[in-house]
Amino acid sequence: MSRATPEARAARRAFFASFLGWTLDAFDFFILVFVLPAVAEEFHRPVADVAYTITLTLAVRPIGALIFGWMADRYGRRIPLMIDVVFYSIVEVLSGLAPDYSTFLVLRVLYGIAMGGEWGVGASLAMEAVPAARRGLLSGLLQEGYAVGYLLAAAAYFVVFPALGWRALFFLGGAPALLVLYIRRRVPESPAWQRSRPNPRRIVRAVAENFGCFLYLILFMTMLSLMSHGTQDMYPTFLEKERGLGPRMVATIAIIYNVGALAGGLVFGALSDRFGRRRSMVLAALGGALVIPAWMFGASWWSLAAGAFAMQFMVQGAWGVVPAYLTELSPAEARGLFPGLAYQLGVLAASGAPYFQARLAIEIGYANALALVAAVALVLGAVVIAVGRERAAVDFALPER
Repeated sequence: MSRATPEARAARRAFFASFLGWTLDAFDFFILVFVLPAVAEEFHRPVADVAYTITLTLAVRPIGALIFGWMADRYGRRIPLMIDVVFYSIVEVLSGLAPDYSTFLVLRVLYGIAMGGEWGVGASLAMEAVPAARRGLLSGLLQEGYAVGYLLAAAAYFVVFPALGWRALFFLGGAPALLVLYIRRRVPESPAWQRSRPNPRRIVRAVAENFGCFLYLILFMTMLSLMSHGTQDMYPTFLEKERGLGPRMVATIAIIYNVGALAGGLVFGALSDRFGRRRSMVLAALGGALVIPAWMFGASWWSLAAGAFAMQFMVQGAWGVVPAYLTELSPAEARGLFPGLAYQLGVLAASGAPYFQARLAIEIGYANALALVAAVALVLGAVVIAVGRERAAVDFALPER
């Protein structure tokens, strides 16, 4: 059996570091999704007020994408990624120490900046390293670090929360800082970045010359973000508040639907290598719209779990194509800044979804509120995806024309 080449080993390490960085970032984000009622009770605030901190976390992510994306294009991918991981780990621990709601809100804003920086830097490092012919499949695996992070958060909630409460979960969020040691020792710099090493003028010019594409990708990411956050963030609260399920049953269902998310990302990522990026994402979005009744109105816990599995299989199936799709459409000189900033500006545009759903639920109930937002996001998302363009499997080693 032939041994892997040095280039293949370097690609594996870069991909693993990017995957783990996104997984642990998502873990830190989703901890709060599970403990919204507990945090609200301790701070003597309505659940909607604590849900608003999620909205702010999402809203400030473009700031992180701009700062760390610029650093990644100017100075390389590794150092900005290490700084970002340490930043979000420290803020997560401090969130667990927050004495009041105002402090907690400020810390979640700082966390949002850190979270916004991780994706673009990690995605560019990973997608520049992996083979072009398998980029869709590996894109699906990379993006579903988000689902793995959600899965780990659900498992931590199942084990830790009943015994130690919500603050202990945030203390666990400091663990990602250890990833920096691996990146520093084992992960090489991106060869694609080393070939270009753009100066500030080239980065700005690349964004300006591709501004129409940039605007489309913001709209694209807005719809994808509404699909994701509209079906995930308030779902545990719906299970607890409207269906009366306890913490461990909520965690069990969350684990089930995140297994579905992971499977969907891999399946649709692989399909995108064969049938194209847009076609695969449209199929996933329309599939999600079809499973809304089972996802939200199932009569028993197991029917809800099956519906949630199917929903996240479809939603995260579409998301599995995103790292490949965005990096392939990004100019080489700005592959750290361009996809990450478009991604996070789309998140900003969709950041009101959790708060809107929480407020709407007061009027029409959680089930109706979540179903309405999901239906609109999935159908309109399919339309927006369909009108775009793609550059599937473009070779990053070749100069752009």
